[in-house]
Amino acid sequence: MSKGGYGAFRLYRRLLREARPYWPHIGGVSLVNLLATPIALLSPVPLKVAVDSIIGSAPFPTFYQILFPVSVLQSTIAALIVTAILMVAVGFLEQLQSYGGWLLGSYVGERLVLEFRAKLFRHLQRLSLAYHDRQGTTDSMYRIQYDAPAIQSIAVGGIVPFVSAMLTLSAMLYVVARLDWQLAVVAFVTMPVLFWMTHLSASRLKGSWKEVKRLESSAMSVLQEVLGSIRVVTGFAREDHEQRRFVDKSSLRLTHMMRVLMLQLKFDASIALLISTATAVTLGLGILHVKSGTLTLGNLLLVIAYLGQLYGPMRNISKNTNQLQSALAGAERAFTLLDRVPDVTEKPGAQRIAQNRGSIEFRKVTFGYDTNTPVVRDASFTIEPGTRVGIVGPTGVGKTTLLNLLTRFYDPTVGQVLLDGVDLRDLNLTDLRNQFAIVLQDPVLFSTSIADNIAYARPDASQEDIERAARAANAHEFISSLAEGYATVVGERGMRLSGGERQRISVARAFLKDAPILLLDEPTSSVDMKTESAIMEALDRLMSGRTTFMIAHRLSTLTDCDVWLELSRGLGGATLSVEHHLPGHESKVAQA
Repeated sequence: MSKGGYGAFRLYRRLLREARPYWPHIGGVSLVNLLATPIALLSPVPLKVAVDSIIGSAPFPTFYQILFPVSVLQSTIAALIVTAILMVAVGFLEQLQSYGGWLLGSYVGERLVLEFRAKLFRHLQRLSLAYHDRQGTTDSMYRIQYDAPAIQSIAVGGIVPFVSAMLTLSAMLYVVARLDWQLAVVAFVTMPVLFWMTHLSASRLKGSWKEVKRLESSAMSVLQEVLGSIRVVTGFAREDHEQRRFVDKSSLRLTHMMRVLMLQLKFDASIALLISTATAVTLGLGILHVKSGTLTLGNLLLVIAYLGQLYGPMRNISKNTNQLQSALAGAERAFTLLDRVPDVTEKPGAQRIAQNRGSIEFRKVTFGYDTNTPVVRDASFTIEPGTRVGIVGPTGVGKTTLLNLLTRFYDPTVGQVLLDGVDLRDLNLTDLRNQFAIVLQDPVLFSTSIADNIAYARPDASQEDIERAARAANAHEFISSLAEGYATVVGERGMRLSGGERQRISVARAFLKDAPILLLDEPTSSVDMKTESAIMEALDRLMSGRTTFMIAHRLSTLTDCDVWLELSRGLGGATLSVEHHLPGHESKVAQA
């Protein structure tokens, strides 16, 4: 993770590296944008010809004499018509180039954003649970949805127009210098002053935009929390309180946003004053040159038109500074997420496994979510394949922590967790987690069909396999009674179904996965006794022949377990006793 933030140059370089697969496309956008330079040079030429050669007596430019016969140029009406046609043609080319650049740039930019969002999402899913617990979901969602487009704003909307503007500026300065070098000097002197002012403003704007984005993410977190807990909010009649909380956070964001806009306003006013002063000096000096005969009126109009186009890109660069700094702040936030190193990583060349026997061993394991406060200390026990293990103890003592260590959601601070005699840290992560089927207290369903939710454990499962798993979980009967059966969409988090129905779908998912190790985290704590009986009947079938770890508050749920792990609070972590209930086993106690 970066320390002290990112410099602008580092951000630009890294964004360009991210955009490397699309460099040919960006090059195409650049070429289309570069066509603006010759078109811009052509744009004021018809006006110059009309003033000097049609109104005045100066000879027509060489390309006029090549393109049109003498009879046309000798006729004022004919010369005006061809000049008007030339003006319309240049305007048409200008619009064609503008729309072409916009269309191509939009396509490339959207593709860049899609790829970058996918990369952030992929990385976010691989971060440890500790990060998600600490950071929350809203900030991560904000970075993917609102910070990721920075790559489009900078690579396509910032760098490409900047390069095009620099080439246009160079071409304009060259042409103006050929016409009147003194007027070119005025424009040339203006440019470094403008870029210095832009740099000064940019450094202030970026820091302000970072704070705005942080506050915006904070306001969104209120929406996420409230809408995700709408039943609790409504049940306690706390709508007005949550409304005030959202408005307070949004108002703070508004205050900082107004500061950003005031900074931009001051900067824009300074740039406008600089450009107006330079234009006035150029006009005054140009009129003196026309009076002295060193510059024709048509050439003065040409110079003024070129300077208008010269200052146009400069003005656009300054106006885009605010947007660019917002994008840089977003890019920094996105890269901060990408630079976050997962706490749980896979070793190079990690050992692959197809199916394990289900033997679990804890060797002097110590772990705490906070390194200074161990939850489990010096835990040691061995579980043979096919054993049913009940985990009991008061709330918060670390029961779920044991399951999290088994699935390697977290790694022990000290000691080892072994599967069939192999340290979990030596195993391929995907293979390891495929050895477990999990049924949680609060079943997690996605807003798709019932069939899709069951098949989440095995996406290639056939409809027959899905229904077989549902029957084993005592879920087929209620699913079949629904109007759309297995095609029924369960709604967000499965809220269209009852708690018992959601849990049975979760059990069916575990049946379909058919993993050798089963983790049950209070699977019946939130259902009534009748539903619990149906679920426990299904779970009994599911546990058959599998190594099973079950957490439960009601000891009656664990009567069929072979081993109990009983946790109680201690000064330096949890105290863990391991009691064997199978005939022929001696009880033993291990301190944790």
